[in-house]
Amino acid sequence: MLHAAHKADTSSTNDVHNDFVHQNFLLSAQQYNGMLRAATDISRYPRTINARGEVISTDIGEWTVGFWPGCLWYEYEYFKTENWKAVAEKWTRSLEKAQYNTTTHDLGFMMYCSFGNAYRLTGNKAYRDVLIKSAESLITRFNPKVGAIKSWDSFKSWDGHSVYNFPVIIDNMMNLELLFFASKVTGNPKYKNIAIKHAETTLKNHLRPDYSAYHVVNYDPQTGKVLSRETKQGFADNSAWSRGQAWAIYSFTVAYRETHKKEFLNAAIKTAYYFLNEKNLPADKIPYWDFNVNQSGFNPRWSYDPSKYKTVPRDASAAAVASSAFLELCTFTGSNDRSRLFGAAKEMLETLSTKTYRADVGTNGFFILKHSVGSLPNGVEIDVPLIYADYYYLEALLRYQKLTSPVKF
Repeated sequence: MLHAAHKADTSSTNDVHNDFVHQNFLLSAQQYNGMLRAATDISRYPRTINARGEVISTDIGEWTVGFWPGCLWYEYEYFKTENWKAVAEKWTRSLEKAQYNTTTHDLGFMMYCSFGNAYRLTGNKAYRDVLIKSAESLITRFNPKVGAIKSWDSFKSWDGHSVYNFPVIIDNMMNLELLFFASKVTGNPKYKNIAIKHAETTLKNHLRPDYSAYHVVNYDPQTGKVLSRETKQGFADNSAWSRGQAWAIYSFTVAYRETHKKEFLNAAIKTAYYFLNEKNLPADKIPYWDFNVNQSGFNPRWSYDPSKYKTVPRDASAAAVASSAFLELCTFTGSNDRSRLFGAAKEMLETLSTKTYRADVGTNGFFILKHSVGSLPNGVEIDVPLIYADYYYLEALLRYQKLTSPVKF
């Protein structure tokens, strides 16, 4: 979600910054106008493309459904025109029944990226009420013995030998913003208390000493004991899956914003510096899908064939999430950290906005960014556009504009 931030001291270059943001939003608007002409079934939500370049959409039960309405709200936030508001409202309303879904931990992604932006930009209390019910549904998955919200219903290790009944993934931290919001608007602390406990449990068990993040931590639901630390989407159990690292940076930043607990700020900064200091981060700062692919000491337990990937795929979605996270995190840090984090975000956004990563108008299934990876170990969504890459890219552009003295067009 987008939040107000302190302005950086960049007044002498405002025109350059604003033109950069403006040109990227103009392109995004052209792409999404094409998507809107093609996506006429509001029960199907654009997610990616297939090998023929055709849009693959999902139904209301998938974790990515909130990003398409969220992208439309960001278009409305930038352009302030009624046509963008109308389509954002239409696609958002189509998700209403998801507020009752208790079978997923992803209600933050699904509902806060859609209804959260809708409420922030319109003040319509109907959107707020949907968000409160969504928070109620989410907390049904909280286990006080574990101190965390259950992610998947079960997790099967890649070797097939172990099945766990209380897995928690690093991605789950991203759903806590919905709970913080619910406590703010209702005055009931139960949602925030659960969010804080989940964040504390994640801080304790999900981060390695170097502040890289595990993907999955499996708990005993009766005792809260950690049973294993594994991966489902990363290269190896002990590797750093780049999007998971970006989720950690972003979500610990949110946790600090909402609580002012220094341990969350420390975690956000240190997970950010792990990302930026990783020796395998490419010079353009768009990471490989996992930082440790093909490295000694990192052994995948899935059927990995390195001959299929002569060039290790990049993940633009990880860069988009991280750049947006850096732009908020830098507003909470001292000047040295602020300068480095802002500079890294700027560089990443500039790279994502080149022809290498940003699609030409009318191509790429009308998505904005190219070269993301959903889950390489599962063999899905490899080197394709992904709707959440677009969402966090647009969010980062808006945050960047706010930090560099915005001009309304």
